[in-house]
Amino acid sequence: MKAVELKFLLKLLGESGYRAPISKLNPNKQTRAAERDNLCRELTKRGIVDHVREVKQFKIEAAGKALLKQDVSQLPLTESQWMALKACETKTARPGDLSKILASDRQSVIQDVETKGLIKAEKVQIGEVWLTDLGQEYLAREYEPTGTPTISLSLLGNYLQFMRKRLQGGGEYRPSEQLSPQKKTMQLLDDEAVLQKVRELDQELNTDNYLPIFYLRQALQPPFSRDELDQVLYRLQSADRIELSTLQEGRQYTAEQIDAGIPQPLGGALFFIEVID
Repeated sequence: MKAVELKFLLKLLGESGYRAPISKLNPNKQTRAAERDNLCRELTKRGIVDHVREVKQFKIEAAGKALLKQDVSQLPLTESQWMALKACETKTARPGDLSKILASDRQSVIQDVETKGLIKAEKVQIGEVWLTDLGQEYLAREYEPTGTPTISLSLLGNYLQFMRKRLQGGGEYRPSEQLSPQKKTMQLLDDEAVLQKVRELDQELNTDNYLPIFYLRQALQPPFSRDELDQVLYRLQSADRIELSTLQEGRQYTAEQIDAGIPQPLGGALFFIEVID
């Protein structure tokens, strides 16, 4: 790992939940935004971090042009996806061009069409970045530093705090006070137990592997806090055990149910859970 990549990660370790806007993660004062963003993309490819991205400009691909020549009624697209494809048929488009789609839904629509290979993102902005489970394991167990880079004491302090939390949570170290019954219950509810609960609720409620998050919150809060359950879901997503997706049409849900989703810095809140395995 390059020294500049390590500094990027050590900056991230100093943020709450190991999550932060990318603007807070410049390895050095001299690091340009483009270089910082490339560091993030490279670390994402290796599974060490993940991030929220916002497509600012997009253009149509050859596959998209071919699809637009087909009968509209036969297109394998939603109406919103068709609008996104049509918007860039003759020019480079921006999210603002999708005026008939809710602003909170535009990114998910654009990126769904991008995933299908029908459009290409011309300009992308990175929002929030977070350290994955794989990244935590890599820093704690696998990374072997070499060379003589200059690392500030504050960055070293971030790493020491990270390791202390792991020791405290992993059973190798315990504070003098006894754990409360609630804390003991939390430890029993591991990621696999949450995943099993998702499966059970999906079967009980017949949600066709598209479980709204508010059902899971009703079942597991308490003992989990809202943030703790969010972190479990993020870990399961990073491990490719589940997929989290946004809500496209909210008329059938109450405001309270919608608020139970996981807010994102860009785009709509994550609302549905789909089990992959």
